[in-house]
Amino acid sequence: MSVESRMEKAKEMSNEDKLYRYNGVLYPTIMCPEEHLKGLDNIQAREDDVMLVAYPKCGFNWMVGVVRKIIAEATGKNMEAKMPPLIEFFGPEALKVVDEAPSPRFLGTHMHPDNIPSSFYAKKTKMLVIFRNPKDTLVSFYHFFNNNPVLPSGQSWETFFSNFMSGEVPWGSYFEHALAWEKKMGDPNVMIITYEDIKQDLSEGIRQISSFFGFSLTEAQVQKIAEGSTFKAMKETATSSHAIGNIIFRKGEVGDWKNHFTSEQSQEMDNAFNKHLAGTRLGAKLNYQQHCQ
Repeated sequence: MSVESRMEKAKEMSNEDKLYRYNGVLYPTIMCPEEHLKGLDNIQAREDDVMLVAYPKCGFNWMVGVVRKIIAEATGKNMEAKMPPLIEFFGPEALKVVDEAPSPRFLGTHMHPDNIPSSFYAKKTKMLVIFRNPKDTLVSFYHFFNNNPVLPSGQSWETFFSNFMSGEVPWGSYFEHALAWEKKMGDPNVMIITYEDIKQDLSEGIRQISSFFGFSLTEAQVQKIAEGSTFKAMKETATSSHAIGNIIFRKGEVGDWKNHFTSEQSQEMDNAFNKHLAGTRLGAKLNYQQHCQ
């Protein structure tokens, strides 16, 4: 089913039916129904798969554009597609296509690392993980939630804030995801980058990502990708590159949380960060004091 037809179907659904729980985690019914998640048990990973992982609204779609350009420049293989490469969006037919696709395959997921199909770990597939500071992630998720027809709309800021903090949002708790990836930071097959670092130096991010996946690029190719991958450039081409590009790419700013959070909410997030991530390697990488205080 195309993204467009899924959107149409969503219009006929009640808000209550748009999310469901699978193994204790909320998922969007339309985009990743239970049969999709069960079907992932059969996905056969490859050692040379290019895997992109992110908690929702941490820059996944931006990095999809960047990684597609890297693969295209390095291999000459056109990776453009309107559907994001999220494996949980793949039904049986899509999985069949993926199974027959030539290498390198570009795949992605928002799933918690413990829920990623085990064959990706068995094959030692390289995973690029992108994280974003939790305050901007929450703001982006809130706007996405209320502007996306496949998700329940009309949640107030206060309600969404509370749900995000308790992990009652699609794909689960931000902090649970972060802590699970923190434990994998020494794994040579896992590279964690932050949204903020990529925003600050896109060219360097492209060099690091290419090197991690074993793609060789000239400096001219790096600059060409960087120029075509600024958030502004991605947003301008989003309607042709993504089925819901106008919803996916909003502001892309660092610090937009200051326009939304009350001082009490800011303190609550600070406390949660200190409880879960202060003193960890990922906590240091997120540079919380600079971006969130």
